[in-house]
Amino acid sequence: MIIQQAIEVLKIEAQGILNLTGRVNENFVQMVELIYRSSGRVIVGGIGKSGLVGRKIVATLNSTGTRALFLHPVEAMHGDLGIVSREDIFLALSNSGETDEINILLPSIRKIGCKIIAFTGSLNSTLASHSDIVIDVGVDREACPLGLAPTASSTALLAMGDALAVVLINKKRFQPSDFKKYHPGGTLGQRLARKVKDFMLTGTSVPRVFDTATMEEAVAEINRLELGVTLILQSDESLAGIITDGDLRRLIALKKPFYELQVHQVMTKNPRTAGPDTPAYDALNLMERFQITVLPITDHTGKALGILHLHDILGKGEFKFNGA
Repeated sequence: MIIQQAIEVLKIEAQGILNLTGRVNENFVQMVELIYRSSGRVIVGGIGKSGLVGRKIVATLNSTGTRALFLHPVEAMHGDLGIVSREDIFLALSNSGETDEINILLPSIRKIGCKIIAFTGSLNSTLASHSDIVIDVGVDREACPLGLAPTASSTALLAMGDALAVVLINKKRFQPSDFKKYHPGGTLGQRLARKVKDFMLTGTSVPRVFDTATMEEAVAEINRLELGVTLILQSDESLAGIITDGDLRRLIALKKPFYELQVHQVMTKNPRTAGPDTPAYDALNLMERFQITVLPITDHTGKALGILHLHDILGKGEFKFNGA
């Protein structure tokens, strides 16, 4: 029974992808030509499963020579829209085409002046009607027996993204040497073989306040080092929690008078942490999985030793990964 159910799921998803072959038409050609001629980036937006697929599409495009960036629609409405320019192309992902978080963004995207491409399963949707190019990624049915969880539809979305990336590879005459340029495995491998303690920030480079502090003090500390975060410590310097600039944005959006609050009322308790001897590879996986850019570093007793920023793993910091 289990084997048959699994086979049925694979058949449904495979058929969903095969059905897309009949919908690759002039719209697809126009999309490829538009992206190929663009001097800007492909900005991909999506919510939920579509958002996860969008991040994968962005990763594939970037690694194959097409500059791309994922834009979370909710964050876009709270300031991140500033990364979009008129030279960019906005690729919106929504199976229903009626995702409120996406559609409410479209007038602002249009006002900036960049073109809009839709990957959607509904050609009569709001998203489709507001897009310059519409790519049909609809499926006859989901593999989910309830017809609720995105399964075949998200697979089809991902496959169409791969089709776009591969056609652009050929269009741009992307070579193995170019692929190597975007995948400096040797350099990155050296970094990831290191320990967290080799390039974590320590001492006065770590934003921190005690759990008795006010939010005014916490904001001042976040501004001091401009890392977008501050650790919250107990009196013995053990980690009590963390406050990020994302927490501040959410408080502002809720119109809460957060300056009147204490940090313990706002902080995230028991945040994700790593130890100083944690391999950088494991720390990077942790940050990727939970979508965090700053990771507190603690010892076995929970005492805060420092922080690790994503940019330092990827080479933006002062640490040199040349064996010296």
